Order: sequence, then C-alpha cells, then structure tokens
Amino acid sequence: MSLAVLGSSSLRLSSPLESHSGRLRATRQKARDASKYSYRAPRAVMPDWAQVRVDTPAAEKVLHFNNAGSALPTQQVTKAQHAYLELEASTGGYEALTQEAEAMEKPYTALAQLLNCHPDEIAITTSSTTSWFQVFGGLKLKAGDRILTSISEYGSNFLAYLQAIKRQQVEVEIIPEDAEGDVNLEALEKLVAAGTSKPALIAITHIPTSSGRVYTHAAAVGAIAQREGIPYLLDATQSIGQMPIDVQQLQCDYLTSTGRKFLRAPRGTGLLYASRAAMARAEPATVDVHGAVWTTRHDYQLVPSAKRYELYEMSYAAKMGLGVAAEYVLKIGIEAIWERVQHIAGMLRQLLQELKEVTVQDRGRLLCGIVSFTMEGKKPEDVKQALREKNINVSISPANSTLLDFSQRGLTQVLRASVHYYNTEEEVHRFIEALKTL
Repeated sequence: MSLAVLGSSSLRLSSPLESHSGRLRATRQKARDASKYSYRAPRAVMPDWAQVRVDTPAAEKVLHFNNAGSALPTQQVTKAQHAYLELEASTGGYEALTQEAEAMEKPYTALAQLLNCHPDEIAITTSSTTSWFQVFGGLKLKAGDRILTSISEYGSNFLAYLQAIKRQQVEVEIIPEDAEGDVNLEALEKLVAAGTSKPALIAITHIPTSSGRVYTHAAAVGAIAQREGIPYLLDATQSIGQMPIDVQQLQCDYLTSTGRKFLRAPRGTGLLYASRAAMARAEPATVDVHGAVWTTRHDYQLVPSAKRYELYEMSYAAKMGLGVAAEYVLKIGIEAIWERVQHIAGMLRQLLQELKEVTVQDRGRLLCGIVSFTMEGKKPEDVKQALREKNINVSISPANSTLLDFSQRGLTQVLRASVHYYNTEEEVHRFIEALKTL
C-alpha cells in the first residue's frame, strides 16, 4: 500500500499559469473580496426573488440553511414528480415512459446548456457518487499507477482510492495547497513530472463538503491535465446550481454532481459529464442493456453517448423533476444565482464574525454558499438540535468527510450553514439572533 503526502508550499504561481484566461483573473478579484468576509449589495436589476419564495412554499415554514445537504425544491419540481407518479399509476410504468419520452430528454438538454457541453455528453444517474464510481471504476488502473488528488477530497472518493491501493497497488499522491488554500500549481507540475511515468489520473473536489472554499485553480489544473494527456475527474457536487460551471473552460474530462443540493432537484438523482474524447478512451465501470448492446456471445457495443454510464433502473419521476429543476436554474440565470448566493453567504459570514464565541472556518480566494463555523464551548450536535427546535436547519460536517483537510487544520467537526438564492437577509438576521440565545 502506498499513500504519499507532499508537504504544503506557499510558492507564488508563475505568470503563464496565472494568465490562462481573463475569466480566471476576474474570479480571483471576487475571491479577494470574499476572503475578507465582505459582501456587496446585489445589482439593481435582479430576478424576482419574491416569486422564487412563492415557488418554494416550504421556505415560509422553515429557515433552511442546509442546501449543501438537500435544498428545498420548487413547487414546479414536486408537481412534475407527482404528475409522473400519477401517470405511472394510471397507465403503467413502461407506458408512462413511452408517453413522456420527449420530456425525459429535458435533463440532458438543460444540463448541457448549464455546463456548456453537448447533450450526448450528459448521463443521468442516481447520485454524484454513483457517477464518480462509474468513471473511476472504469479506468484500467494497474500496480504502480499514480493518482493525484486534493487535500479536500471527499471521503467517498478517497475510500475508492484506498480500495484501489489494496486491490491494484496504485499510489495516491496529495497535491499541496498554496498559502491561500488553493491547488498549488507549481507543486502539481512537479508531481506530474515526477516518477517514471505520467499520473494515471488527476481527481479533485471543486468545493469541499465541509467548507465554503472554491478551488479557483480548477481550470488551470485542467490545462495541465490536457497538456500532459492525463484524465481529469472533477467532483462538482457542491458547485452545480450555485455558481457558473463551464466544462470547456475547466477542461475536465469528467465532471460529477448531484441533483438534491444546489440544483434543488429530487433526491436520488445525479449527473455525469463525460467528454467525447474521454468516452473514446475509457469505458464505464459497469454497463447494462441500457448503456450497451449485446452483439455476439463474446462482444458488446457501447451506446454512442454518455448514456453508456447510466443503468436502466431509476426513479423516472425523480428524473423528470431533475429536468424541471435544471430548467428553473436556466430561467433564473446562473450568474444572478451566484451573485445572490455570494451576497447572502457574505452577509452571514460577516455577522458570524461579530459573535465572539464563533469562529468561521472558511478560507480561500473564493468562497461560496457553504459557511462552516464552530462555537466555543458548544458541541455541534447540541447547536444543531437547538436550532432545529427553532425550526432552523443546519448540518454538521464530520472529520471523515474530508479527513486530510480536517487533520491538517486540527478540526473534528464543523457546523455547516449553507445558503441559497431563495434565502433572505431577514433569515440571516434571524439565524444570528437564534445563535445568540444558545
């Protein structure tokens, strides 16, 4: 078994790496604002946030700051699910699918528009982890192959690495972070160049489950991976639906995410982007008769799209809801959503910083809608339960969700308050007042 961890470095990035896109420079400017826990008032012209609240009836019943766990759905999503279930009940499952075949293409077309790719590069699965395993398990890893991953890699992904170490004798190397908590690109370049062969995979988590940090260097990592011909797998579970994601700009071969978080889609839905080039190089971990055609006794042919990564059986009512949820994001506008999320989260961080017993644990150039914090002298579970009694939802991120990051920072648990565009300034103030009573 081999697990190598390279020491952290604070070396500055070289000009060629920093200048790979003007968009990245703009993102870094936003990051400097966010890292100071500052926030700016939203633009004058914005979507109708009051209507968004109307579309989210539960938002008037509960203060939901657990969007990184499972967001409140719109009534459009739940109505679409219920209508499809009624159709199945009244006509039969296969017959309902045939009748709604055109509507079942909505998740592919809407998500492709959201991610800037072709619909045939999108697969619909049951979770982000299922998507991720379909990619990782399909790689032909062998003894001595090197996997480069991040300090903040999600626990389920890292467990797969540990299994690969045991089963295939691969090596896992950790990409250090720079002084601001982003991927250290110079260290990554050294890791890529080290060893007798190129790494078999670069896989990182764009936003960790336990922190508001965004890896702004994700696109630069993609540029390095593409230059070197290394497969690049990006876990964007906490990204899709709260911020703009462009797979062309990121230059990732694969991207995975879930429906239930910031997309506000039903539980039991996930998605996978697989580029056409990547599909030509590797197969899914497993296929069924939905993703491949059994042609002879000794052979099969994969379908010519990312649907090869899908398995036939899933909740088609949930899949219908996923399409509606993705279209809703497009209707509101992802740029407006991202600005709103940063505004609400920035306001929350600033007010939390003013509470002497609270420590905000987020760090990084660019911060998102996940706000992680601890309270001196209080157990996270006690705080969560006390807030729940006030009809306020938060969650807890334990160490085993991002063990390397937590171990490095001396953390065992953090409270996680994750906001979304349907949340309000009034809810932020109500949340702070509730914390003051604990």
